[in-house]
Amino acid sequence: MMNFSDRLTIGGKSLGLSEKPFVVAEVSANHNNDLQRAREIVLAAAANGADAVKFQTYTADTITLDSSGPDFLIHDGLWKGQRLYDLYSQGSLPWDWHQPLFELARSVGLSVISTPFDETAVDFLVGLGVDALKIASFELTHIPLIRKVAGAGLPVIISTGMGTAAEIEEAVSAVDGISKDLILLHCVSSYPAEPKDYSLKNLVNLRDRHGCLVGLSDHCVENRAAAASVLYDSVFIEKHFTLDRSGGGLDDSFSLEPSGLAELRAAVDEMFYAARHVSEVGESEKDNVSLRRSIYVSKPVRSGEVLTAENIRVVRPGFGMHPRHYDEVIGRRAVNDLEFASPLNRGDVDWSS
Repeated sequence: MMNFSDRLTIGGKSLGLSEKPFVVAEVSANHNNDLQRAREIVLAAAANGADAVKFQTYTADTITLDSSGPDFLIHDGLWKGQRLYDLYSQGSLPWDWHQPLFELARSVGLSVISTPFDETAVDFLVGLGVDALKIASFELTHIPLIRKVAGAGLPVIISTGMGTAAEIEEAVSAVDGISKDLILLHCVSSYPAEPKDYSLKNLVNLRDRHGCLVGLSDHCVENRAAAASVLYDSVFIEKHFTLDRSGGGLDDSFSLEPSGLAELRAAVDEMFYAARHVSEVGESEKDNVSLRRSIYVSKPVRSGEVLTAENIRVVRPGFGMHPRHYDEVIGRRAVNDLEFASPLNRGDVDWSS
């Protein structure tokens, strides 16, 4: 097993099992080649509970070839019939938009993450001060790119959709020894994905096998799988995000709208407090002390009088001495006059008698 950190920071925000899950709004191609729309997506992400916004950094020429050959056509799924080159031309975020969008995101309290698809994109993003770099599921086998990302001195996030155990092992090994800040994301590379296909126990397998933090890259339309992932120690939850599912963006149809992002934030926080937050007494219980028992004076007692089963009892509420002391108190003398229905305190008892 590798030796990775069990806690890291992204844009000054802590990630780890003792922290609420880090929620990331993935802009992907939902900007629709409209800078103002991209800005509005960033602002909506901040307003609805995201910790970070994520972009994708590539051009059609850095990710594929301008070919209409059968190998370069999409034959199934959401984008059936499109050429890869045309799809990526439509979906890419112009590189000169990155800086203003990064600045906007930081101005509203968001950390900034991006997915580079080639080595030049890594250098570009590091130059802009990106907070973390992500390897997309489809780049899991691009070992030279993974090594380049690992050497950038930033947290490394690797999505594992479609990856075999051996492929994931090879990708993790490419990071090991270069960076200790690694998060592996369990992912189902279907668009949209079904919750039944997520096998969330794989989060535990990834964590135990590779000794790193884990999270979820979730392509489900709803939030149930994402919320449930917190029960399996997910610390990082990423969902595609848009202003409107009917907006015509390449990924709009399986992306969260603002209300869905707010629901995700609330759901994962609830799961965190239910499953991982450690508290001796829940905040909601602290007002219920009156429903617990303690030792109270059941008949008036004079100073010097012996405390007996006739003049003290274990009753509700819980503001007196703990019931465990009842047998110790019986037979000792009071050092104060005690009124009926007053709580018995330790200072009311002569412990030398």
